[in-house]
Amino acid sequence: MGSAEVLPPGEGPRHIAIIMDGNGRWAARRGLPPSAGHKAGVERIRDLVSACGDRGLEALTLFAFSSENWQRPPKEVELLMSLFHSYLRKEAARMCEEGIRLRVVGRRDRFSARLQRAIAEAEEITSECSRGNLVIAADYGGRWDIANAARTLAEEVASGVRAPESITEEVLADYLQLADLPPVDLLVRSSGEQRISNFILWQAAYSEFYFTDTLWPDFGERELDAAIAAYRQRERRYGGRSSDGLAAQA
Repeated sequence: MGSAEVLPPGEGPRHIAIIMDGNGRWAARRGLPPSAGHKAGVERIRDLVSACGDRGLEALTLFAFSSENWQRPPKEVELLMSLFHSYLRKEAARMCEEGIRLRVVGRRDRFSARLQRAIAEAEEITSECSRGNLVIAADYGGRWDIANAARTLAEEVASGVRAPESITEEVLADYLQLADLPPVDLLVRSSGEQRISNFILWQAAYSEFYFTDTLWPDFGERELDAAIAAYRQRERRYGGRSSDGLAAQA
């Protein structure tokens, strides 16, 4: 950080994160129950994973279920968990064929034992894949992520493994989810909402944001390419000066 970096035409992004929003509204506009929107949204993931692989992305991170989503009606949560389980069982082998490594980040202890097994099995099936990474953030929150990293570091200090003064931004970042992946270059949110809803708070510090009115079940390759095209028009300064010599404010 601190030095200007102008993105050359046609370069990047390496890592895209998406807040998949709008399933309920998609269903409501068609006179369908919310469950239909969630099912359509899951189907959209398959297409986007393939599209990102075709475009050479190293990582795609999807916000599937937040820490706050447990507050939704029990039947809706049950449906979401069922769809998640079904997706893992159906898609792991296909992702392996495409060379995509699947990872799930977030808490797991609140999931059923059945779902936890499905997560572990899907991760194992794809563990040797190296063409790209699909990360599903489930029961995940950005504040939880930072607090979890801080707690681990505090335990190391208490046990004498680490000195307090050794803790830097770089050290803490190594204890966060996604630590071994490229930085999140582009954060996308569908459905017209313009907030990040407690998603990758640390990792998005210097991400470019792209908001679209398209509802998630309608977010296809055209929308993905529009987001990437918008990203390629941005000048990423990381707190430095812009290319025209004017001081950057952020």
